[in-house]
Parts: sequence; structure tokens; C-alpha cells
Amino acid sequence: MSTAAPATPSVAKALEGRPLKVSPTSLPDARGHFGVYGGIYVPETLMTPLLDLEKAYRAARDDVAFQKDFADLLKNFAGRPTGLYYAERLTKHLGGAKIYLKREDTLHTGAHKINNVLGQALLARKMGKKRVIAETGAGQHGTATAAAAAKFGLECVIYMGAEDMRRQALNVYRMRLMGAEVRGVEVGQKTLKEAVNEAMRDWVTNVRTTHYILGTAYGAHPYPMMVRDFHRVIGREARAQILAAEGRLPDEIAACVGGGSNAIGLFFDFLEDANVKLTGIEAGGRSIAPGEHAARFAGGKLGVLQGCLTYLLQNDDGQILGTHSVSAGLDYAAVGPEHAYYRDQGRIGYGYSTDAETLAAFQLLCELEGIIPALESSHAVAYAVKRAPQMRKDEILVVSLSGRGDKDVQEVQRILDSKK
Repeated sequence: MSTAAPATPSVAKALEGRPLKVSPTSLPDARGHFGVYGGIYVPETLMTPLLDLEKAYRAARDDVAFQKDFADLLKNFAGRPTGLYYAERLTKHLGGAKIYLKREDTLHTGAHKINNVLGQALLARKMGKKRVIAETGAGQHGTATAAAAAKFGLECVIYMGAEDMRRQALNVYRMRLMGAEVRGVEVGQKTLKEAVNEAMRDWVTNVRTTHYILGTAYGAHPYPMMVRDFHRVIGREARAQILAAEGRLPDEIAACVGGGSNAIGLFFDFLEDANVKLTGIEAGGRSIAPGEHAARFAGGKLGVLQGCLTYLLQNDDGQILGTHSVSAGLDYAAVGPEHAYYRDQGRIGYGYSTDAETLAAFQLLCELEGIIPALESSHAVAYAVKRAPQMRKDEILVVSLSGRGDKDVQEVQRILDSKK
């Protein structure tokens, strides 16, 4: 398993208490950039709806009634606050730092995705949209979108790669039970990237009636900012909870990173706490050979994909490389632009967990704590399995348990049985 990036001079400065060059609250800038990353790279037909969306979101952010409705939905529909759970048996087994799990897996629909979806569904209603669309990989974002659409009486279409539909058949059925139409995508790798492409084509065609509930901190501005803000509740809760439990902030916080929504939501309110190490874990797949993984910082280059400038997996001619991960939700060729910015700043370190390490961590958490984690979240657990023994017993490691693994049980069984 790769650990976080080595301590470059910028990392060392951050961890010594030096301030960031730019305050997190000032980002993105007026053009949607986090340093050089982000921005708006879309067809002309989407410029007006994106500008309208930004205007509506900024108004909603300052609207007391909107924020009250959002907070009520998070509490009474989604089930917040989620717990910060001391994993005592896992801690003793590993013999190092105390491990706490931020339990986003206990939310309605099974993952952190519901935070952002409820915010965007409220915004869609405020904008007078009657139809919502979404992409989904692991199916958790699609399930959350289907649930919110049912609650608000919105027409709902979910795009999902055919391979992901096979891997996540349970979530496909859950979406359909809640009234969503799930459209399989049969082109390319038949995974998340292709689902995003189809959702964007739909949005271009139906912008007047449709809001695209994008599922991660990625894409054209204002999506990375908006999704981050709707997920900041994770970090705000975790901060208060760890102070109540331990009387101080943690030494390190780790989260899996696909697009990066659960990670930035957890990390954001700790960015200016220079003594709290922040670590994002990508999908290391079978190996760090082209086409065998989805670790953008380990094998990526600067480029533009699906609305923004960021790190992505591409060849020297700019063609997007194939990806692989045992988890459908991390199987994506690009990473959120805010993550790329903080990596350059040295404030967040990034590593990866392989498929094998992730499956082992999945089994270990099940056996020791009675918690079945999503395969996405299991990447962060795999990092903790390696990292915690390197830390002192009086240190604290918080791990984001971004989703539960009911959806993954049959796929894990298939993989493990094939190895017998």
C-alpha cells in the first residue's frame, strides 16, 4: 500500500503550523478556480444553466429559510448527526493509535451522498425544476437521488454503467423501487465516466426542465464548491465530537477519494488546523500500471475532463486511460479540483490502497467490529490498518466510513470464492 506523499517542504511547513497561502473560505475564486484547477469547460449550451445554478446556489446559501429546511431534512430524513465511533477492538488488534470511525454509513440510503442530494433537490425545487438526473457508480448517489426525488415528487432518471449495474444490482433495484428510471450505459468501460457523459448529454437536451444532481465534488463550477458545502456537515460534526470525546483534535484524518466529496466534506473544517494531518486514499486497483488502477495522483497528468481542469489518467496524446477498482464508486479517471489544489499546497497528502488490501480491510472490520463497510470506505480502512501501528498509542486517527457495504457483499463473495 502506498502511504501519503512524502513530506515535501510545503508539507513540512503546513505541519509546522504555517498558514495556507490562501484561506479555504476564499476558494474557489469568482471563476470557479482553486489555483489553476477547476473552472468551467463545457459546451456553450450549458453556460447559461451553470451561471443560473451558481446564482441560485449563492442566494440559497444566504437564505435562512433554505438553510433551515436543509438542516431539518438532514436531521429528520437523513438521520444526522452520525456517530463518531471508537473502534476499540480494531485499535487493540493493530496496536497503535486510537481509531475513530465517522459513521456516514448509518445515514438513510447508506452513505454520505444523501447530504449533497438533499441540498441539490431543495435547490432544484427552488429553481422550479420538475425533473432531476444523476450519474452513479456504486449506486449510493443514485439511491440517494431516487429517495429525494420520491420525497419531493420529482421525475428522476439515473445513468449507470452496465458493468456497475452488474456489480451493484441491489442498488439498481432500490432505485427502481423508489420510482427512478435507471438507464444502463453500454459504451466504453461501462462504468462511472460513461455514466457522467450520458447524464451531461441529457442535461444539454433538457436544461429548461431538468437539474443535474452531480454526485461528487467535481465537474464545472459551481458543482465542486456546492457539493463541498453540502458535505461540510461531516467535518463540523466530527470536530465537535472528537473534542467532546478526547478533549482535543485528532492527529490524523483519513478518507477515501474518488471524486472526493466525503473527503473534502470531512477535511474542510480542519484545513487550517496545521497539526492535523489530512490523508486521502485513492483506488490502487490491481497495480499502478496503466489501466489497472484509479490513483490519479500516482499516475495522472493535468488535463480537462467533464467540465474542469484537474489531475486525470490520460496518455501522452490526451486520451483518457481505462481504470479499474474493486469498488465501483472509486473507478473514475479524474479527481476533484479542490483536492488537486490542496495537494499542490502540501496540505493534504494522498496515497492508495490496492484491491487486495481493501478486501482484507473489509473483512477485518466486519470480523472485529461487526460493521460492514462499503468497498469505497474500505480503502480508507486499509490505510488505517497500515498507518495506525506506525502511530503512538496516545495518538488519534479518525477514518471516514463514507458508506455501508450491504451493496458490496455479493461482489465480495464472488471475488473471494473465485480465489478458492
